[in-house]
Amino acid sequence: MKSASDAPRRHLSTSPFKPPPPAPPAERFSMNDQVTHDRYGLGVVIAVEDEIAVFVDFGSRQQRITTPFNKLYKL
Repeated sequence: MKSASDAPRRHLSTSPFKPPPPAPPAERFSMNDQVTHDRYGLGVVIAVEDEIAVFVDFGSRQQRITTPFNKLYKL
């Protein structure tokens, strides 16, 4: 559950400050991509749920990782 403080703030046209830069698009993963995760190590993508999550096989465990993929990187 997100609180009100987690929501992005709206930029007003009368504001003297610059609007925040747009968020970068989430990285796209596909089946059989080799990836690394900061916590789980090396793995292979075994399933993709559109823009929601990926399932990764890390050898000793399979893990579902949701967007944004902050700690997951393609190799």
